[in-house]
Amino acid sequence: MSQDFYCDEVLNGKTSVRKVMETERVLAYHHTRPSYEHHVVVIPKIHVGSLVSDEESNDDRLLLELMAVVKKVASDMTLSTGAARVITNLGAYQDSKHFHWHVVSGERTVSK
Repeated sequence: MSQDFYCDEVLNGKTSVRKVMETERVLAYHHTRPSYEHHVVVIPKIHVGSLVSDEESNDDRLLLELMAVVKKVASDMTLSTGAARVITNLGAYQDSKHFHWHVVSGERTVSK
């Protein structure tokens, strides 16, 4: 897997995605290889390494915009499925080195 699937594939248009929501700086879309019955990924449209990275682009305005999209996606998912989980990974748990959130619900569809 690419170190940054989101920049290299999704944001470059090499991998097409089904958008759920989009703002000026944030994209939410259905995961291309879902691990749950309902699985949405929320990413910044610029490269940010992770939640805790010290890049200048990782500012509070971007985090607030990301969280507003996560909140809306999670709210909609909770209304449609009855529940949702909001997950982000750091360090060795983070496969793609691009800050992202998973909003998931339902049964796991694949095991890691």
